[in-house]
Amino acid sequence: MSTVYTIHPPQADLLEGVIRLNGSKSISNRVLIIDALCGHQIALENLSNADDTVFLQRLLASEDTVLDAGAGGTTYRFLTAFLATQEGREVVLTGSERMQQRPIRILVDALRQLGADISYENEEHFPPLRIKGKKLKGGKVELPADTSSQYITALLLIAPTLSEGLELHLTGTIVSVPYIRMTLKIMEYFGVKTAFEGNLIRIPHAKYQPRPFFVEGDWSAASYFYSIAILSKESELTLEGLTAQQIQGDSVIADIARHFGVETTHHEKSVTLSKKAVAQIPAHLTFDFLECPDLAQTVLAFCAALKVQLQCHGLQTLRIKETDRIAAMDTELRRLGLAALTEINDNRWDLQYPETVVGKSSDTPIHTYEDHRMAMAIAPLAITSGQIKMEEPMVVTKSYPLFWADLEKLGFGIIR
Repeated sequence: MSTVYTIHPPQADLLEGVIRLNGSKSISNRVLIIDALCGHQIALENLSNADDTVFLQRLLASEDTVLDAGAGGTTYRFLTAFLATQEGREVVLTGSERMQQRPIRILVDALRQLGADISYENEEHFPPLRIKGKKLKGGKVELPADTSSQYITALLLIAPTLSEGLELHLTGTIVSVPYIRMTLKIMEYFGVKTAFEGNLIRIPHAKYQPRPFFVEGDWSAASYFYSIAILSKESELTLEGLTAQQIQGDSVIADIARHFGVETTHHEKSVTLSKKAVAQIPAHLTFDFLECPDLAQTVLAFCAALKVQLQCHGLQTLRIKETDRIAAMDTELRRLGLAALTEINDNRWDLQYPETVVGKSSDTPIHTYEDHRMAMAIAPLAITSGQIKMEEPMVVTKSYPLFWADLEKLGFGIIR
């Protein structure tokens, strides 16, 4: 029997409070791989407590011959590359049922070009993998860049350990460029030189230099509070743990929110979100999510609630995430009686408001599809819908275990 939460909105017109954001999962997982590659000598502060990060820590410390990465995409892909470099070690790397449906061929092919010994245990091109670690020579490799930046990052993180370094030629349109730049900035912090020009990335052979590291708060998690601020009549929210470094591409949510009357004030290690009751809502908005795909569900949700004519580009990578996020958002926005997400062509989707989506019942639970971002993107819509019922709400632990508790701090009622 599935678990269902009923989410009630805050009663106050002015929504205010202070939220301490978890350390960024994306940053944490990158630094954990670097830490493992330089002998676990890095002093880490504010490390993420997300399931993906906890799993990665556990697996990096494990000496088992079978490792289960669960549903974590970054966990699985980063470990694939890392384990390929571990001389003398043989491991079977598996994952959840959904993970075993997510293709891994692009990364495996690239690693094989670098000399890795990797084979498929079951279905060709899909997990689980048998990985026999060895010293990799490195050199030149080509990689399609229009699927997932996680493949690119997995290769970049191990690049300094390759005897000839790495010259990575990216073919096609590069998706999620900010995630690649995030990886390179972190590598540079730990003493590795990088060069990223056009579709070519060069990393020389080098040694990571251990240094203390503070993990910035998660801007992806911050996006849900921007959504809350946008949907509220007035708001004054402080999010602790964020900085103005903007190493994370999802910090662009602050720019998007400005269109909806939400202003962001940066402090040393926090930001304040402010919205006045007189804020204007745009009738139309066009946005390309190619460089920040994890924001798409959040923006789709609050735009649908406010009946904004949203034209989207760059959603193509959403089909190979924890679920097909395009199909899932269309289904659940229709279930809520709000909007339909319609594909116009290969690179454009529009929110549309046909009469057929009107009339949702408040007793109809929202499905989360084993996808943490489905739950967190839709939860703020309780503000405009009055209440929302949600199946399997604890999927949020994948990236934000305290999400529901933090909503309660702001006055949301969570009936468990």
